[in-house]
Amino acid sequence: TNKYHIIRATIESMAYQVADIIGLMEQSTGIKVPTLSVDGGASANNLLLQFQADITGISVERPCCIETTALGAAYLCGLSTGVYSSTEEIKAYRKTQATFNPLENEEFREKKMELWHKAAARSLNWAK
Repeated sequence: TNKYHIIRATIESMAYQVADIIGLMEQSTGIKVPTLSVDGGASANNLLLQFQADITGISVERPCCIETTALGAAYLCGLSTGVYSSTEEIKAYRKTQATFNPLENEEFREKKMELWHKAAARSLNWAK
């Protein structure tokens, strides 16, 4: 094991956690998430986004501007002050820089998620 294995495990763990959340959302609402839109610093990592698509089976879209949290606040200010007339107008400004489509099959996803859940369960109460 070297530092690159730890980095890879960290990146993959982020994708697994998001996959768990998406699964819970879909289970509780009965609504399938069609596309995952991402932002923030981690969204600049192509490995993370491709693995996210592979592990969820959902296409992942990265916008041209990955700092959309700040951009969203600015859009809300513009909406409240009349710079923008509607949320539909604002949506027209969103541009996708890259789309990551799933390359793996359902068997891959199920096996990987099974191993993830097994590892997570083993880590519970570790510090006792």
